[in-house]
Amino acid sequence: MRTKLSYFLFFLALIAMSFPSCSTQTKEAKTPSRPNIVFIMTDDHSYQTLSAYDDRYIQTPNLDRIANEGVIFNNSFVSNSICAPSRAVMLTGKHSHINGQIDNFTTFDNTQPNFAKYLQQAGYQTSLIGKWHLRSDPTGFDNWEILIGQGNYYNSTFIENGEKTPSKGYVTDVITDKAMQWLDGRKKDQPFCLLVHHKAAHRIWQPNITMLDSLSEKEYKVPANFFDNYEGRKAAKLNKMSIIKDMDLVYDLKMNDDALPSKYRNAYKNMYNLMTPEQKEIWDAYYTPILEQFKEAGLTDDELAIWKYQRYMNDYLKVIRSLDDNVGRLLDYLDQNNLKENTLVVYTSDQGFYMGEHGWFDKRYMYEQSLRTPLLMRYPEGIKNKGAIEELVQNIDYAPTFLDFAGVDIPEDMQGASLKPLLNNEKVDWREAIYYHYYESPNEHGVKKHYGIRTDRYKLIHFYEDMDEWELYDLQKDPEEMHNLFHDEQYSSLIKELKSKLEELQKQYKVTTY
Repeated sequence: MRTKLSYFLFFLALIAMSFPSCSTQTKEAKTPSRPNIVFIMTDDHSYQTLSAYDDRYIQTPNLDRIANEGVIFNNSFVSNSICAPSRAVMLTGKHSHINGQIDNFTTFDNTQPNFAKYLQQAGYQTSLIGKWHLRSDPTGFDNWEILIGQGNYYNSTFIENGEKTPSKGYVTDVITDKAMQWLDGRKKDQPFCLLVHHKAAHRIWQPNITMLDSLSEKEYKVPANFFDNYEGRKAAKLNKMSIIKDMDLVYDLKMNDDALPSKYRNAYKNMYNLMTPEQKEIWDAYYTPILEQFKEAGLTDDELAIWKYQRYMNDYLKVIRSLDDNVGRLLDYLDQNNLKENTLVVYTSDQGFYMGEHGWFDKRYMYEQSLRTPLLMRYPEGIKNKGAIEELVQNIDYAPTFLDFAGVDIPEDMQGASLKPLLNNEKVDWREAIYYHYYESPNEHGVKKHYGIRTDRYKLIHFYEDMDEWELYDLQKDPEEMHNLFHDEQYSSLIKELKSKLEELQKQYKVTTY
């Protein structure tokens, strides 16, 4: 009997080992593994030229795909609208005055904590590919392949983990290729965080030669305030980012003729000379006829200004088309390699950009076009919300969001808030206003130091140091920010209220210099 009983118990044990309990299966099915993170950031991509936000200028089907399969943030802002500071804010989750990167000239303190370091410590593979622009070497990354400074659109040199390496081709294609190569070679048993940070669409907006003839020239509607006279806005009047006055015929608009005036002729020629003979041949075949037509036209005054605007828009939007195509390539890779469901895909830009509004290109000012930035997120397995999110979010929120999704404790000294509750329809006491502070002055674009507060309806800005000018805008009645209401007595109580909120935010964020 004892022998038969032993065989029977052994048989039951085999059955138990072969069929795990239903409760275990249910638990595993409801508990997804830690998500991978793909953080795509472009440079100077305006929300006006991403069709999920605004379809007047261009269709961006691949970027729209992220929004359609996930969420779109309709009130996404930066804290300092300029390249290096914005990148430092995203890395650290802290405002510029705390992380130390207040302008483009400072060297980033790479010894301080950043979200990549925290993820690395939590077992994530981390990789950065593309634009870095923070002078010091990246830290917190198992792999980094970065452009030197701004990089170049054609045949740009990269620094790969400390070693300079050449590349061949258009930079947006090359960065995407490198990203997919790293994904192919990663350790498949670990979650990963991959930063794909593009040079495009930074000045001087050199399109891919494959886009030159494939996209016909278009005529774009000139913004209503293109010929803005900046009445009541003294700080705006000091700008040196005017398409009319400051956009360079040779450098910005590729009219490569020594007879034309140019402040940056040599810089353009240096970039042109990075092209191969084959690339130059296609480039010249496209731009030379435009140059000849321009010289024959003899444009002046308003006609010249509008011609500049049209050339700017055509070049810029062709750069955006390449970005959109390459985002599509990367999304296809994730889908085809069974990475879609458990990967958080984030798309943003380091700041917004002017597409002729107020007659401008560039960024820096706290006005909407440079303050606002695109923000799209997709994570099928881990986002309950779909569609538009209206809360005021800021780039200080990215780092805590990544940590939250990875199950890593958010450090108390991070000043941003995780967006995860918003993505999951959770009730949360969210901010009523965002704080902005721009420090880089003097600069080539003439923008003065300023700080301010933006609520869902109003914006209060203070230009300071070598000037003392306040501006108030009602964004509901005046979305183009043409009418400064600060000196209108009927808004005195509102101004007092906004100044009080501004002081509260400065205290909250430990702002001491202004």
